[in-house]
Amino acid sequence: MAIGSANLNIMIKAARAAGRSLVKDFREVENLQASMKGAGDFVSKADIAAQDIIKEELMTARPTYGWLAEEDAAETPGSDPTRRWIVDPLDGTTNFLHGMPHWATSIALEHKGEIVAGVIFDAAKDEMFYAEKGNGAWMNESRLRVSSRNRMIESVFASGLPHAGNKYLPAVLQDLGQVLPICAGVRRWGAAALDMAYVAAGRFDGYWERGLKPWDFAAGIVLVKEAGGLVEPIRKEQNIMEDCQVLACNGDVFDPLAKVLRKR
Repeated sequence: MAIGSANLNIMIKAARAAGRSLVKDFREVENLQASMKGAGDFVSKADIAAQDIIKEELMTARPTYGWLAEEDAAETPGSDPTRRWIVDPLDGTTNFLHGMPHWATSIALEHKGEIVAGVIFDAAKDEMFYAEKGNGAWMNESRLRVSSRNRMIESVFASGLPHAGNKYLPAVLQDLGQVLPICAGVRRWGAAALDMAYVAAGRFDGYWERGLKPWDFAAGIVLVKEAGGLVEPIRKEQNIMEDCQVLACNGDVFDPLAKVLRKR
């Protein structure tokens, strides 16, 4: 792996430890699918256990930093108000629950409102995506670059599809109606963190999603940027960390996709 800062190495260590725990639990959850309630309860415990592992690693190493994570009811401010960890111990919970090996652990470090380091660990495939401001983006030992496709009709995008009753469903259906006819395809793989990591790796040409939470995409921001891509809120007037509507692409197809999504 590329050598990073002490903070990045702490993040990678924490992600690996959580990943080991989750892989062990993932083998067990496949045996629980006959009982949806039982499997759901099991996954919740696995999720919380992974978060506890990450919190122990990060907060022991950096006890003054703030903490924002999916499985905690509220943010915990740190004595250092300029830095906070943003953590999703298990992104892709539904995939995990159904025995599909497409889920990840996501850890980001924010400094003065900017994401300066990010780690997204796909433990099932042993792919560690990581980036630090100014030091590039990496997957294991390989440097990452966004794709070089420059035509919408050749580009494959990722997005999220809200479940029934979600307030963003009408907007997403409208998005798809506008994007699908002009591109090579849209994928919905159920793990926002990995969607952004795949943009950084050039596997997807772009990604957009509405109605996220900060821990879903925070680590992906620095990954995509350090891989040469662009990340903005879907609407320019939004604050990406507060409104949580994300658009990430390579530089060539960013404007055409943004133009479609920003029509209304």
